[in-house]
Amino acid sequence: MIQLDNVFKFYTASGQNKIVLNHVSATFESGRSYGLLGVNGAGKSTTLRLIAGSELPNSGKIRRSVRVSWPLGFAGGFHPLMTGRENVKFVARAYGEDPRTVLAFVEDFAEIGDYIDAPVKTYSSGMMARLAFGLSMAIEFECYLIDEITAVGDARFQARCRDAFEKRREHADLIVVSHAMSTIKDYCDHGAVLVDGQLMMFDHVDRAIETYNRLNR
Repeated sequence: MIQLDNVFKFYTASGQNKIVLNHVSATFESGRSYGLLGVNGAGKSTTLRLIAGSELPNSGKIRRSVRVSWPLGFAGGFHPLMTGRENVKFVARAYGEDPRTVLAFVEDFAEIGDYIDAPVKTYSSGMMARLAFGLSMAIEFECYLIDEITAVGDARFQARCRDAFEKRREHADLIVVSHAMSTIKDYCDHGAVLVDGQLMMFDHVDRAIETYNRLNR
């Protein structure tokens, strides 16, 4: 279960405040997968980062009774001056995993060869995405956060990504951000719509999609 308790989050840009969550209280129940919808700029990615704990609210609390991933494929946490190997081992230790086991999985999955020992700042965007996705799959979570996954690599590698992800979701919940309603329907049974700083929760994903479509006209 993930609970938002009176969460307030805003940014200040060009002297103006942009409110993402305006004292929101909501619950993402365990055993359910949610599609998180909202128009462009509503703050969906920020909300995912808040749930992940990679950003903090300005006030209020977020409680997690399950092990929550970072947004799937997110590479922003890598240190650019450290090698891929060093980054993977650091993250493994941070999550209490065996660094050798995690590294062996990532090396096999990401298929970046000797670049695993090169500084991450030298990676192409494709290599970075391969490393990030491999690391996401190497550590098992009870809830995976997914923010607009894009295809990485060739068709064979994309198939490996799909297979790995399908195995993980057999035993885990999802919170999915996507503008593709087919993706939301495929992966989610419940829904949430972010609008004007409020989070509207729905017990059926179709009702969330209907609300989103009305807002997006």
